[in-house]
Amino acid sequence: MSNLRLKYASITKKIIMGVMGLFLSSFLVVHLSINLLVLFDNDQYLFNQAAHFMATNPLIQTFQWVLFLAFVVHIILGIVLQIQNWLARPIGYKVKGYSEQSFFSKYMIHTGMVVFIFLIIHFANFFVKAKFGMVDEITYPDGKTVDNLGILIVNLFKDGYYVAFYVVSILLLGFHLEHGFQSAFQSLGLHHPVYTRWIKALGTLFSVVITLGFITIPIVIYFFR
Repeated sequence: MSNLRLKYASITKKIIMGVMGLFLSSFLVVHLSINLLVLFDNDQYLFNQAAHFMATNPLIQTFQWVLFLAFVVHIILGIVLQIQNWLARPIGYKVKGYSEQSFFSKYMIHTGMVVFIFLIIHFANFFVKAKFGMVDEITYPDGKTVDNLGILIVNLFKDGYYVAFYVVSILLLGFHLEHGFQSAFQSLGLHHPVYTRWIKALGTLFSVVITLGFITIPIVIYFFR
């Protein structure tokens, strides 16, 4: 394969990985919005109702497999691109942007692997239990009976070791997002001296908000519930 073909194959992988990354970032917004509901009442009514809707809506249930596929593609391409970088000098952009100079860009594969391990544990604690009927039901005063997923969150976040693991994992996710958000736009060719700095600022803001949002949940539950 010629150097030109290698170059465009690598760029194509980066574009696909960037698109998948932005798609997964939108999922984080939805996921955080629902998870924050667990803090609004002590019996987790709002969260459990939202979780029940997500678990029983056919469109959302179909969409979750699209989401799962996006995770798989993003992870595989990340590993492939990193291996290529290790085996040979990577073909970079003519203009070195923030994403190539960022401190976090050097550790994307490392933060990505930690986040991947975190996701496996997280899925085992929530997704698997919910899918295989390992969650007790709760009936509220209004007569609605749903799976009590909220109590899983509360119980896990009463464990100091799990809270520490969760917080560290989310911090690393934030670092991953801080670089990945801007890098995705650069991979799509959206690099310009004027608006790149705004994309960088938006990426930093997004990563900070997502990180603080997710960390708030275990901290509030562990110390104030």
